[in-house]
This record gives sequence, C-alpha cells and structure tokens, in this order.
Amino acid sequence: MTLRTIFKDWVDRYFSDEEAVILLLVLIAGFAAVIWFGRMLAPFFTALIIAFLLQGAVSALTRRRVPHLLAVTLVFLGFISALLTLALILLPLIWNQLVGLVQETPRMFASGQSWLDELQARYPNLITPDQMQSWVGAASRQISQLGQRALTLSLASLGNVMALIIYLVLVPILVFFMLKDRQTLVDFTLSLLPRKRTLLSRIWQEMDVQIANYIRGKFIEIMIVGTVSFTVFALLGVPYSALLAVLVGLSVLVPYIGAALAAFPVAAVAGFHFGLSEELVYVLVAYGVIQALDGNVLVPVMFSEAVNLHPVSIIVAVLFFGGIWGFWGVFFAIPLATLLKALVYAWPRGMRQRDERLALADEEGG
Repeated sequence: MTLRTIFKDWVDRYFSDEEAVILLLVLIAGFAAVIWFGRMLAPFFTALIIAFLLQGAVSALTRRRVPHLLAVTLVFLGFISALLTLALILLPLIWNQLVGLVQETPRMFASGQSWLDELQARYPNLITPDQMQSWVGAASRQISQLGQRALTLSLASLGNVMALIIYLVLVPILVFFMLKDRQTLVDFTLSLLPRKRTLLSRIWQEMDVQIANYIRGKFIEIMIVGTVSFTVFALLGVPYSALLAVLVGLSVLVPYIGAALAAFPVAAVAGFHFGLSEELVYVLVAYGVIQALDGNVLVPVMFSEAVNLHPVSIIVAVLFFGGIWGFWGVFFAIPLATLLKALVYAWPRGMRQRDERLALADEEGG
C-alpha cells in the first residue's frame, strides 16, 4: 500500500462527510480570528468571557420564575457593583503595596547582601568572596533591569489610557446585550451553519458544560484562594498581604507550575521581613497548606470530572497556548485542551457511527 493510498483512505474516512469539512473550516476560522484579530477584538472576547461567567446567575434566577430582563438587570448591576469595588478599593490597595515594595527593594537588597556576608563568614570554604561578588553583581543587574522595565511600562501605559476608557465603556455594554439577547445571538450563529450538524452539536454539547463550569469554577477558585491567602498572611503579619494574595490567587490559573512560581515571592518577602526565624517557617507551612487544600479538596469538589486530563497534557497545553496568546492562552489552556480531546474522541466516533448507519441502510435495502 503506497503512501498516496494511505493518505487517500485517511481523507475519505475523516473528510468525506460534508459536516466534517464544515467543522474543520469552523475551527480554522476560529483560531485564525483569535490569532490575527485577537488584539482588535479583545473587548469582545473579554465581554464574552464575562457573559459566560454571569450567565449561570441569570439562568438560576430565571429558573426561579424571575423575568428574563429583570434577571439580566439584577445580575448586570451586581457585576457593575463588583467592578466598582475592584476599581475603587482593591486596585488602589494593591498599587500602594506594589509601590511600597519597589521603594523597599534597596533595603531588601542591602539586607540580602548582609546575609550573604554573614553566610560567607560562617562557611568560607563553601562560599568564596568571588562567588559572593558574582551573586551580588547579578542581583544588581536584575534589579536595574527591573527598574528600567517598570519605567518603560509606566511611560508606555500613558498612551493606553484611551484604550482603558474604551474597555470600561464597551465591555459592560457588550456584556449587557450578550446576556439580554443571548438566544437571539445563538440563533443567528446557528443560522450561519448548515442544517446538518450532528457532529458539531455533539462536540458543542460535550464542551458547553465543561467550558462554562471551568470558567466559573476557576473564577470562584481564584477568589477563594486569594481571600484565604490574604487572611492568613495578614494574621501572620506578612507585609504586602494583598499583593501576595493576588499573586497566589492567580497562580491557580496554571496548575502545578503556578504554585511553584508563587512560592518565590511569598518566601522572599517573608524571609526579608522575618529573617531565618520561626515566623518564616509558619508562613511557608501556611502557604503549603493552602496549596495542598486547593489541589486536593477545592479543585476536586468544584471541577469533579469536568476536566479529566493528564498532568502532562495540562502542562503541554499551558506552554503551547500560553506561548501563543499570553495570559489568555494560559487561562484557556485547559478548556482548549479539553476541546481537542473532545474532537479526537467525537470525530472518529461520529465517522464510525455514520459508517455503521450506512452499512445498516444497505443491509435493509438489500
């Protein structure tokens, strides 16, 4: 059997059906739109994600016989209230702590250098003066580069004020109309697809619940982990508790990797503040308990079997989609990997079922 014959058999098996070709074109068009027009359509995608988050609350109210428009209005007002709280209370607090941390960086650096000097005096055979000077020089260069990047970012952000205003105006408007006219928008989208869409419907049914549960569950997980982290750090007297809590909360976006990366700033801030003491051990143990409870209790309870992927698949998806789309690629790495898994399982199964139906029809006709 030649390579051409094998390729022809493969194409006939998976792309001989019109619906399979339509599915392939839809996937290509969707990925192309995100890759090439993602920056331009970012407000739309942001509003779509937020509407996905809020749709569960709207559906819960309508199931309790609340009129649809009233349910949308109540949920939308709650969203605006949360947005204003975030903008007026949480963001200024985090910004002030970030400014304080940057201002305190030279003192932390001096403290770290003193600690290295003491370490070198205690263990002169393990750490030589040349090694210590090399470490200090490398740290100085990193801090200098960090300051230059922060200055560049602050100057560049001045030109993004208009974009921020556009987000603050457009995104809430889009969210409201996506919630209000959801069924109309869904019907319009379906009207663009062919009437015969058994395979598309099967894949959408498999993905709809999973993606919705994942987005809402991940949002709730971030809020719970961030709130618990802030409470624990504040009780232990860790400085910059709000800033560290935000980092720990966002770390749950990247399974396994995020927990390891967030441990460094937590350990660094606590180490410079408490030194090598029992308080530092308490902070590290508390951080480990938070991550353990999140991974072994919170995630299984909230997500259950909604996302059944191997850890290797999750890490590869995070690296791949994060490299393509940055933060949003990391956020949607698991849903996209789940989508690919659903495609792998549904597409061949759909083709086999079609072949079985055709064979059964031929037998009945014969």
